[in-house]
Amino acid sequence: MNRIGITAALVASLFSGCIPSEGQDISSKNNDETWYYSSENIENTENTGNDRQQINPSTPLPIEEEKQEENIIENNIEGNIEDLIYDPVENQNEDIIYDPVEAPKQPTETSPLVGYNDKKSWWFRRNSEHIPPSAQMDINISQYDAYYLGDTQHKVIYLTFDEGYENGYTPQILDILKENDVKAAFFVTKDYIESYPELVQRMVDEGHIVGNHSVTHSDMPDLTDDEIKGELQECADYFKEVTGVDMPKYFRPPAGVYSIRSLEKTQEAGYKTIFWSFAYQDWDINNQPGKEAAYNMVMNNYHNGSIMLLHAVSQSNTEALDDMLKSLKAEGYTFLSLDDLPKLN
Repeated sequence: MNRIGITAALVASLFSGCIPSEGQDISSKNNDETWYYSSENIENTENTGNDRQQINPSTPLPIEEEKQEENIIENNIEGNIEDLIYDPVENQNEDIIYDPVEAPKQPTETSPLVGYNDKKSWWFRRNSEHIPPSAQMDINISQYDAYYLGDTQHKVIYLTFDEGYENGYTPQILDILKENDVKAAFFVTKDYIESYPELVQRMVDEGHIVGNHSVTHSDMPDLTDDEIKGELQECADYFKEVTGVDMPKYFRPPAGVYSIRSLEKTQEAGYKTIFWSFAYQDWDINNQPGKEAAYNMVMNNYHNGSIMLLHAVSQSNTEALDDMLKSLKAEGYTFLSLDDLPKLN
């Protein structure tokens, strides 16, 4: 068999059992499970009759990408087949990530890891059994001081809000948190600090954590190493200029987009990366689910150690927040600060 034939055979054997065929439901083998891809501007998934979300069928790669895949495979014919990475994500609007390699090893400065800057969008698998969900763990995020769960042995929740911009609800959210004696974390951009310094100061004064959400709200893997560190430092410096205190070293990647490299550079800057184990489509101000739906979403999916992500621009979240907090407390849950997250091994 000639080289072209060998390459074709390898392509067929590698991907015939991995890439879903058109129309194939890859959301779950168990109807009780739900794949959920959460991002601040990700496209909707479709709800099926049994209220589980289904991933749209995968579309064929463009011809240029197919050629790139062939080149990758041909170049690795004599190497280790585990070095191959298939991850066609180009931006955070992709609704599926497929990466069949095992969790990568720690990269070195002299030998960069294959896939070191592959762009990924954070997702988790929801369940209705109130148990901590599984999530995208092809990368061992804990080695980069990244969390998506806290203490899963106790009935605790870590409440967080993302603040890309202000929609008029943050003062009411702060009022409700104060009335219920709940502390939360607010992830803010530099623009938010510039535009609403009095709200940021109030967050600090009332004992909430104010975390770093970057300057430009860019996808971190798209930036250089220096740009990533610059985004973190500039936002933190301006926060201190406004409030007089250091910004806590917690970072939430905009839209949940990350790579091994971006996690590594964030860690090198002294930050913990905070993903989440609960979120839902609450950020679209023109398509709000309503108070009851927001309440039910939280109450149907709470679990021990939940890092809960809500968007402060949501009218539905704001209207339901008081009932959410009271009901979760009635279920025996305590709200903890990110400062109380367990240490990673």
